Amino acid sequence: MEATKKNDQLINVLSVAIPVAVAVLIGIQTKISLGEWTKVLPHVIGLLNSTTALSLVIGLIGVKSGNIGLHRKAMGAAFVQGTLFLVLYILYHISNPSTPFGGEGWIRPVYYFLLISHILLSIGVVRLVLKAIYYALTNNIVAHKAIVKWAYPIWLYVSVSGVIVYLLISPYYV
Repeated sequence: MEATKKNDQLINVLSVAIPVAVAVLIGIQTKISLGEWTKVLPHVIGLLNSTTALSLVIGLIGVKSGNIGLHRKAMGAAFVQGTLFLVLYILYHISNPSTPFGGEGWIRPVYYFLLISHILLSIGVVRLVLKAIYYALTNNIVAHKAIVKWAYPIWLYVSVSGVIVYLLISPYYV
């Protein structure tokens, strides 16, 4: 892949369009009937967050040990899992009402802190991940390393916090 101004612009557009599209689709009050199969999606999404986090850790191990092939495979897997997560997340939320959190006591503010930080950081990490992958694909390793210093820990936090949020709310799915 060649580094071009057009590719930079595409990343900029996607970095805004993806979070806006997700917010708009989730905000639609009238849900689209896609069938009962969508009820299982929160569990699949929770699993995808888990495997994404695992792939990110494997990718870090790969690069730290000098195994760039392992790093590339793991990070590619994390990107595919993240993309699949996004598609399934949208499908679930356009077809099902939001599940209210039923926890009480000290766990309630913990849940909402994790949920809000997860959502806010997931919005920002889209651009960072797209840029990191773009720099890797264009072999701009200096820029890749610079952006990954931010992208990696945020992406890992988003993945792990997504798993924790899922575990906390999963008893309330119907």
